[in-house]
Amino acid sequence: MKKLFSNLYEYRELLKSNIKKEIRGKYKGSFLGVLWSFVNPLLSVLVYAIVFPIVLKNREPHYVTFLICAIIPWTYFTTVIAQGTTSIISNGGIIKKVYFPREILPISCVTSGLVNFLISCLIIFIFLICSGIGFSVYLLYLPLIILCQYLFTLGLIFITSSVNVYIRDAEFIINFFIMMLFYATPILYSPVTFMGTSFEWIMKYNPLAVLMTSYRDVLFYQNMPHIKSLLVLLLGSILLVVIGKAIFSKLEKGFAEEV
Repeated sequence: MKKLFSNLYEYRELLKSNIKKEIRGKYKGSFLGVLWSFVNPLLSVLVYAIVFPIVLKNREPHYVTFLICAIIPWTYFTTVIAQGTTSIISNGGIIKKVYFPREILPISCVTSGLVNFLISCLIIFIFLICSGIGFSVYLLYLPLIILCQYLFTLGLIFITSSVNVYIRDAEFIINFFIMMLFYATPILYSPVTFMGTSFEWIMKYNPLAVLMTSYRDVLFYQNMPHIKSLLVLLLGSILLVVIGKAIFSKLEKGFAEEV
């Protein structure tokens, strides 16, 4: 890991320019540009806000705001996983021509996604104000939750991006599991839905369930998040980054030949 930080410092200008390219390139040529950071999650919320309260008779008060508090962090996760998994292959031409620390590519994806996520958080704040929920002192825990998500996602992408170079079907398998994980994570519903059922263990051991519940605790319910769960997730995410980087370093030797 010491070498990783050394490389990032030495190539910091490349890292910064790559992050800027990821942010600008995502919506390049589109009419709305960066406004899609707001529009995409809002469109998703619109669909669920119609289906669940009206069709499925969901009675959660302020349900749209309830959705927004989890949909936007979830969108950050899924978008970054999709882009990060293909980050090595999509930059194959550069990898073959120029040497640079390859880990810059997945790190750029996660960090540019973080910038878009922070911009999108304005939507959450607007809905909290308009719904009359407002803010509480527990908002101070938000940076810790975001840090946990950043490290967890980065660790995953170190693994998925390197494996996808050798197993091209990996991105499709990952997309399938992400789709399944969506319904196993309390985004459309509250985790209490599964309390006392045979599926309660999913809420306990799903890292994304911890994240989404924590976001709702500090934003929507204005409660203190479950600190023990967050700290366990933080330590687990750090370990995942270390393991993911080790796998990435092992597999990167053949990137130039495989991409």
